[in-house]
Amino acid sequence: MADSSFVQALKLDIVGFTGLSKDALHIYVGLGVWLLAAALFRRSIATLRPWLAVLVVACGIECFDALDDWRQLGRWRYMASLHDVVNTLFWPTVLALLARFTRLLK
Repeated sequence: MADSSFVQALKLDIVGFTGLSKDALHIYVGLGVWLLAAALFRRSIATLRPWLAVLVVACGIECFDALDDWRQLGRWRYMASLHDVVNTLFWPTVLALLARFTRLLK
């Protein structure tokens, strides 16, 4: 079995340091990137640009996971990647929709 990539090793170190599950980390990364992108782009959380930043980061991380899957398993666990992308995007999506279409976050 091949060694894990730097990205995988970093993710495992963060899991070990924080004691959080990988799913929880995806949720926190999604919210963090979304809020940071809104601040950096100087856009409302109701706009598409911060959400797209989360999508790009989530897909970028999953590219590394796919490469590691191919190296270690000889196949891509695409359903695991889809699960991670959905976890990462879930709360930014819900909150962006609430901000855009309701008064809850105004």
